Amino acid sequence: MTDAERFTRIYDAHHRQVYAYAVTRAGRAHADDVAGDTFLVAWRRLHEIPATPLPWLLGVARNVARERYRDEARQAAIAAELRAWVRETEDDVAEHVTDRAVVLAALGGLSEDDREVLTLTAWHGLSARDAARVVGCSTATFFVRLHRARKRLRQAMTATRQSRPTQTKEYSR
Repeated sequence: MTDAERFTRIYDAHHRQVYAYAVTRAGRAHADDVAGDTFLVAWRRLHEIPATPLPWLLGVARNVARERYRDEARQAAIAAELRAWVRETEDDVAEHVTDRAVVLAALGGLSEDDREVLTLTAWHGLSARDAARVVGCSTATFFVRLHRARKRLRQAMTATRQSRPTQTKEYSR
């Protein structure tokens, strides 16, 4: 297999996941740039990509996002994105809208590191071992971070539920 064919297979298999990760790290406005830069690095370092490329690619995407978009601007974009999702869900008529809105609002209030740990496992479907590679720590350390992030998410969800007024509708005949 040629380098171009290998790269194409890696790109086709993982672009959507890298893009989704970029959205959670840098917001939609910058996700295309982060994903593009990630695959540029992948092309340049093609021979360094392991047999299971997704954790490696997400690690590169993480570094690209950190280098390119520093804390304040990135945090503002992500928080705005999560707030927009909450507003979208409030108008949605689906059965689990309230829970979705509570989770998204609670996620928006967590630190960037907590959001990353939670979304790597829950939204991106990585194992703890692979997610640990992405964030650059041991699997044991990742489990501790994940446990703490889940605890803070539960607390934030409880606080969010308590701060939302109960909506009752009166129906007229």
